[in-house]
Amino acid sequence: MPQPPAVESPEWWRDRLYAALCKRTEETNKYDHYYECEHPLPFLHEKARDPFRRLLKMSRANYCELVVDAFVGRLEVAGFQSDIEGDADDKAWRLWQENNLDGGSQLAFLEAAIRGNAYLMVEPDQRGGFRITPEHPTQVIVAYRPEAPGVPAAALKLWLDDWTGRLCCTVYLPGKIYKFDAQEPKAGGKPVWARRQVKGEQWGGKNVLGEVPFGELSNRPRMLKPGASELRSVTGIQDRINKTIADRMMTQEFAAFPQKWVTGMEIPQDENGQDIEPFDVAVNKILIAEENGAKFGQFAAADLTGYLKGKEADVHDIAAITSTPPHYLLGSMVNLSAEALKAAEAGLIHKIYQRRRFLEEGLERTMRLAGIASSQARIVWKSPEWRTEGELVDALVKMSTLGVPREVLWERWGATPQEIERWRRLNEEALQRAMSSDLAAEYGPKPPPDPDDDPQVE
Repeated sequence: MPQPPAVESPEWWRDRLYAALCKRTEETNKYDHYYECEHPLPFLHEKARDPFRRLLKMSRANYCELVVDAFVGRLEVAGFQSDIEGDADDKAWRLWQENNLDGGSQLAFLEAAIRGNAYLMVEPDQRGGFRITPEHPTQVIVAYRPEAPGVPAAALKLWLDDWTGRLCCTVYLPGKIYKFDAQEPKAGGKPVWARRQVKGEQWGGKNVLGEVPFGELSNRPRMLKPGASELRSVTGIQDRINKTIADRMMTQEFAAFPQKWVTGMEIPQDENGQDIEPFDVAVNKILIAEENGAKFGQFAAADLTGYLKGKEADVHDIAAITSTPPHYLLGSMVNLSAEALKAAEAGLIHKIYQRRRFLEEGLERTMRLAGIASSQARIVWKSPEWRTEGELVDALVKMSTLGVPREVLWERWGATPQEIERWRRLNEEALQRAMSSDLAAEYGPKPPPDPDDDPQVE
């Protein structure tokens, strides 16, 4: 029987992190399915499921997607800002733009909101700079030292090479990098790993960064628990909504059309003595009976109000639990004042500020790995609050009367650090031009007087 690998050996980390990654992926796939509107079909008895399958598929209303998008849509990095002289801000922003992280960070924020975690990987590139890429939480996992929470001990990156059909993984330790591959295992099986040799590289190559090269973006973590999905508390409510819609649709299908009745007439029969349905009831048909005593009537149509109110109550539960403004989910805005809209969004704004604190930790670690010290360039976010220009300008004008510097007012306006620097430079150039013009007018050569304007000249 083979001996288990030594603790903290590359093989030990590989097996440990692979098992943890598979477990986490299996647990978080549920939330990915809910975001993608792949909810479980509402429950029905097996005998009724096939006839009503079409209605069941139509009953899924995806509120989970709205919850996530309302949150992630207001997470946007505007730039970097330092408290020291130098080009740290510009250097950080150039690195951000060179790696297309305007879009890449949004992808990472979205996956973190859905699955609880996402990652940014830092690698040296051939030009002497750094390459930063967003990494999916089903392909990367980071382990931290138990005696020092927050200090990465190792990481695993896993992917399927569909060119060769091989399962590949790389173990990142602070000092070394180890690469493995295996034949893709069958369902439920474990891969049989072997060392993966790369041409021109030594197996167990040096990690030039000297640290685990990942910044982890965690959504709503706790002290002894990793990040969690925004959908963790609402999947059950989403199932209730789908069940209510399914019941309503079946009621619409079979009971919303008023059922007719008739008395006082003879039911016709076929040649075998079987009763024949006397009428083909439809909205464009007229019922006629030849018997003098025949009477017609109809039952009341099914009332759908209860289903509609039940669904609306469940939607309000989702709004309350996730701090999502109700009008985002209900799609109705009736006579809402600006103050009422602001109050409705207060919970969402508070949640965004709270979540950003933990996302900043991963972003700052990523920039530090890429040579940008976090103390020199902190993250600047775009404001998540939506206000009219009139409200904002009025507030800024009042702040200016208190002596608030223009740069601070520009920042409150929503300008990025790069825009603020450009505006400051334009103001300085305009001031210099104005001063040069004033000095030229005061001390420059004067044109000779016009004799016609001199009253003493005749």
